[in-house]
Order: sequence, then C-alpha cells, then structure tokens
Amino acid sequence: MAATHEVLNQVPPFRPTDLLQTDRGLLAGQTHYAGKSTERSLAELGSLTGSPEVEEWGEQANANPPVLRTHDRFGHRIDEVSFHPAWHRLMQASVENGLHAAPWASPEPHAHLRRAAGFFLMSQVEAGHGCPISMTYAIWPALQHNPELAAAYGPGLTAKAYAPGLVDPLTKPGLLAGMAMTEKQGGSDVRANTTRAVEQPDGSYRLTGHKWFCSAPMCDLFLVLAQLEGAGLSCFLVPRVLPGGERNAFALQRLKDKLGNRSNASSEVEFDQTVGWLIGHEGKGVRTIIDMVTMTRLDCVIGSAAGQRAAYALARHHAEHRSAFGAQLIDQPVMRAVLADLALESEAATATFLRLAAAVDNTEQALTRIAVAAAKFWVCKRSPMVVGEALECLGGNGYVEESGLPRLFRESPLNSIWEGSGNVIALDVLRALTRDEAAATALRTELTEARGADTRYDAALTGLERRLSSDLEPSSARRLASELALLLQASLLLRTAPGVISDVFCATRLGPQSAAVIGSGVSRQQADAVLAVR
Repeated sequence: MAATHEVLNQVPPFRPTDLLQTDRGLLAGQTHYAGKSTERSLAELGSLTGSPEVEEWGEQANANPPVLRTHDRFGHRIDEVSFHPAWHRLMQASVENGLHAAPWASPEPHAHLRRAAGFFLMSQVEAGHGCPISMTYAIWPALQHNPELAAAYGPGLTAKAYAPGLVDPLTKPGLLAGMAMTEKQGGSDVRANTTRAVEQPDGSYRLTGHKWFCSAPMCDLFLVLAQLEGAGLSCFLVPRVLPGGERNAFALQRLKDKLGNRSNASSEVEFDQTVGWLIGHEGKGVRTIIDMVTMTRLDCVIGSAAGQRAAYALARHHAEHRSAFGAQLIDQPVMRAVLADLALESEAATATFLRLAAAVDNTEQALTRIAVAAAKFWVCKRSPMVVGEALECLGGNGYVEESGLPRLFRESPLNSIWEGSGNVIALDVLRALTRDEAAATALRTELTEARGADTRYDAALTGLERRLSSDLEPSSARRLASELALLLQASLLLRTAPGVISDVFCATRLGPQSAAVIGSGVSRQQADAVLAVR
C-alpha cells in the first residue's frame, strides 16, 4: 500500500507568507495616500497574519463557535457567551494593533487608513472576529452626540487593551461595543421598531422590548434604537454592566445559527426595564446613528475586499504549483484569464477601500456619505462570484474545508446583507443623489479627477452623467449604484495603479468587451499583462 500513497502534484502550504509585502495593490495604495508611514507601522501585523500559527487561530475559532450560557449551575441568570481561546487571541491581536476605535484618539494624520489596511489583513485570517472590532470603531461618531457619555467611555473604547468579561465598564482597561437595532417585524425598517423607552427621574431611561439581532452580545456597550413616547425612534447607549458593577437586564434568548461568520456570536436579546442613556436628540435616532452606519458600511467594503484578496491569493498559489494536462495551471490560457480577472477585482476593491479610508482621515464627509454606500453595494455584491470562481480554480480541492475556500465562500454574502441589503443601499445612494447636493457634487468631483485618462472611461462617465440628469427613479437605483461604484473603481485605478491594470480594467468593465462571467472577457495578451504585475 505504501507505493499507492506517494504524494505527487500537490501544492505546498500557502503560509508562511507576508500578507502585506506580497500585496502590491495594498502597498501601492498606502504609499499613494500616506507615503511609507502606514507600511512601516503594519510590518509586524503583515508577518503575523501570514503565519501558520495565526492561520490556525482562524480555523479553530471558526470550528468552535461560541456557546450561550443563560444560567449558572444554581439557576441564576448570567447571559454569558463562551468563546474558544483562539477567538480571544484574534481579538487581542486586533485590539492591540489598534484596529478598533483607536484611530479616533490618534494624532497620526493617516490613522484611519492604517487601521483600514490592518483590518483588511486581519479579516483575511478570520472574518467573524471583525464584527465587534468594527462596531467598536463605528460607535465613536455616534457617541459624540452625548459628550458626557463620550468622556466616560471614550478612553476605554480607544484603549489598546483587550479585556473580555462582564464587569463595570468604567473600571475596565479596554471596552468593546455592539449594537441592537433590528426587530423581527421590521428588519431594515427600524422605524417599525416596537421596543419602547421611558425616561426616569435620574435622567436615564428604561427600555422594554425584543431585538431580533444583537451583534456581539459579549461586548460592554451597545447602541440600541427604541421608541420614546411623544418623540419617536431614539438612540440609547446600553451597558451590559451598570456603573457600580450591577448587571443590566440583558436576557440573551438564543444565538443565531448562521450560514457563515460562525466564530462570532449574533443573538436575540430581551430588554425588560433595561437601563440606557439617550444619545442625540429625542426622536432623532436614525440621524444619530447615520455616521456609525457609514463606518460599519466602510468595514463591509474592507471585509469583502479582504475575502476577495484571500480567495485570489489561494487560487493563484494553487495554480502556480499544480499541473494539469501537461502544463502548470498558471500557464493554461483559460486559467490565466480567470486569475487575471480575479486580480482585477481584488485590485479595484483594495483601491476603493483605501480611498474611502483616506477620506475619513481627511474628514471628507460629503464624499463618504455617498461613495461608501455605492462601494458597499458593488464590492459586497461581487464577492460571492469572485470567491466562488477562486474556489473553482482549486477544483474539488477547493470544495474541501481544509483548503480554506469554503469558509471564505460562506462568508462572502454577509457584507452585502449587513448594514443594509442591496435594495436598501441602492435606494440610499439614490437619496444621496437627489437630496444631498454636497454628496452628489463630491462624488462627481471625484469621478472627474480621472477624466481624460482613458477614452472608455470618459464615454462611460458621460453616459452616467446623462442618466443622472434624467433617470433617478427607484427602479433605477441598483443600476445607478453599480455604475457609480464601477466608475469610482476605474477612476481610482487610472490614478493610482500601474497602467496595464487600469487599461485592462477599463477594457473589460467599461468597453464593448465587458462580460458578466469572470474570465470570459479577458484576452490572452491582457491576462499575461495583468499577471505579470506582482
């Protein structure tokens, strides 16, 4: 039997590798916006995320989902979630590298760009742990609507200290944040929420109701939407543990059994006279959280870009070390076309999130208002197709869990759903175009930056401008969001990427050769040119 078990034509392990130094698009984009500063500060993280040890953390965290413990052995309600040690290692690495709320307190001019690049690297290891990291990052803008709460909890949220466990948040060295917005009767329609809040003599509020999705229930603080009598939907900060150490009423009913993102806990929670404090004005809950929503949508773009990059890197690694039909897979013309198309998608997604993160550093709020939504719609929509094609590059090996592709594939639809599914996002883009003149102008200005660099781009931009002047009906929202995002990607590649990348991108996405199926619109010459860029 020994002779039949000789191992031939199998690829070597993908790791160890440096996920930062082997990603040309990531390095070039950071250099374009920030010089070499972010690259130097992320050097250790690039090596860490490309190590076999951290790869194992991701695998273990995914294979050992969180467990809900509603009661202790004596029957006392505790509502705690237990995680595998690998989860805590991932969380610690992200927090200590400042990938949560740390940029908001940083004096560095490119803190958000650095954080976005780091979040991109860690998301390639295991996307699930990115949920509480992302929400902790995103809560900061909303919290500023209540300066007193921001002063009390801000230092803990921005501290680079990972401190799991439910204790008084004012005594912890580091804090994490989650959110509980949607309800079973409304989903994205949060104005249909029935959870109610009643003001107390001490200025706090008591919340009562059921939340259908409470993200990362092990966190310390939560943003919660509830109806305030006489005012309407309002936003509240709800801690798991009250100042002084008493547990807040926060009954976890169950954890969701999800398609992907399995290392992360998503729950249903029951509020029964739960203590919270108002953030923002009464009845202005949606307006209060809009900045938070923009930041979490940005992380959806980053997370999807990370999944695309991880999938492409695995597919290319496989093709470079596997032979079939008398040649290396990487040398087979059809495979080269597929890999080149995957490379273009990954390059474009990376360029997009880097520009959006740079806009946060530069406080370009008008641009982020619309560009983040459009990018969230397009990049997240593309992920299942991109990851699915990368999986297919490995054939049957890609369908096996050990390859890592099934986990990436299960994760790929999530970001298109979280923080507003496709229709919600597309309509939000349409609203920005029609109701927010500053946002529409900022995006037009951004797109105009690349006018004259490519005739195909110019023609596509002119066509879009024509439609924007007449076709702004809800039925056109998805098409407009797609076109805006695609042109934004083309514009960024024309300005920041090697000429061959932008040329083939415009030819295959904007020109007459554009095709819906990955690899079907790329010529042999184009594929050779793209794959030669490392």
